[in-house]
Amino acid sequence: MDQHGANRKRESVIDENLKRVFEETLEEGIPDRFRDLLDALKRQDNPSGSQK
Repeated sequence: MDQHGANRKRESVIDENLKRVFEETLEEGIPDRFRDLLDALKRQDNPSGSQK
């Protein structure tokens, strides 16, 4: 395998790993603490309690 082929193989492995990590991250969802923080921030922006 020449240098160019080795580089393409290395890039392919990196691409596959990045895609796998990205997909796993998407599947994790939003942690409850973060969701609670977002809710608190929404209440600060809209103290009357009405939805936008």
